[in-house]
Amino acid sequence: MKRNYITTADGSSTIYLPDLDETYHSRHGAIQEAMHVFIKEGLHFTISTQPNLKEISILEIGFGTGLNAFLTCLEIEGLDCKIDYTGVEAYPITSQDLQHINYANAIASGSKDMIFKALHDCPWEEKNTISSRFSLLKQQKSFTDIADKGLYNLIYFDAFGPRVQPELWSEAVFKIMFNALKENGTLVTYSAQGNARRAMQAAGFVVERIPGPPGKREMLRARKPV
Repeated sequence: MKRNYITTADGSSTIYLPDLDETYHSRHGAIQEAMHVFIKEGLHFTISTQPNLKEISILEIGFGTGLNAFLTCLEIEGLDCKIDYTGVEAYPITSQDLQHINYANAIASGSKDMIFKALHDCPWEEKNTISSRFSLLKQQKSFTDIADKGLYNLIYFDAFGPRVQPELWSEAVFKIMFNALKENGTLVTYSAQGNARRAMQAAGFVVERIPGPPGKREMLRARKPV
């Protein structure tokens, strides 16, 4: 599939798929979106609601460019806990794609480039130690092949949007997510689409609309009841 590379509103880059008219991240700011949706409303929300957690297990649906993993790895260095991170991706990006991704420069003037590189260079299908506080397991498979039960405190649901791949936002997929979470676990996503919200509720989640990142009025946060 043809791929273009664009600069989003906050200066960070993303991949654009013209055949689908879909970007990997928000045109309003790739880093801004990820920081708001996944770090603020996901990671920090989990820490604030479960302060006794010393290791947080995260599942990312759509590892993609590695942006969410990169930001999480950087964020956890200033916090009193560790991250066990699993990223699932059916179609990993290529080395050519990585040449056009500027997240390390955009975030820390390139000083964290070795961390970003390590996230992509480490082997798939095995757990890798990226830092003293962050381990990463990358799995290449379809989201529907996830069979984990009660393993995760937090899910970053960052699949392509419902317009492009509505089957990924179905009750069946969200039931897989529900089963993968521990009790009191949280799922966050950039989408606030009504059909997605209803699919989450049908799968058993308690769902709330909360303020979204720049360019989006709302997003969804869902919790698995105790």
